[in-house]
Amino acid sequence: MSPENITVGKATPDDVDAIAQFNIAMAAETEDLALDPSTVRAGVAGVLNDTDRGFYLVARSEGDLVGSLMITYEWSDWRNGNLWWIQSVYVVPSSRGQGIFRRLYEEVTAFAKDDEGVRGIRLYVEKDNHNAQQVYQRLGMSETAYRVFEALF
Repeated sequence: MSPENITVGKATPDDVDAIAQFNIAMAAETEDLALDPSTVRAGVAGVLNDTDRGFYLVARSEGDLVGSLMITYEWSDWRNGNLWWIQSVYVVPSSRGQGIFRRLYEEVTAFAKDDEGVRGIRLYVEKDNHNAQQVYQRLGMSETAYRVFEALF
């Protein structure tokens, strides 16, 4: 697979099963978590069916999905606009190191820059995922001083 054979665009409802499988694989790989497939599929469908929640971008090679990411929105009162959060990043193992995430990221930034209401792009990364952190830094992203805290229900 060469970079010229990669196409990137918004996901469609036909992509729900592949994206759900990507999310399940990513959680197992990065956090050793076993996610419930029906819950993940419903969550992916929830975004694909309601653009107010966000959207997915997918990378394809010869029609097959080889990568994806999700964008969700956070309103920033400090900036009077939205910050786009990159989430659920996944590239199939056999396609890694070939610029797939770069292509997805370039498409996200192009969409964001075309939208007057977007003030920036953010993502969070697992603290020990040094390879991903290096990729994000090479693309011009910078680490912030914030830590993420959560209470899950």
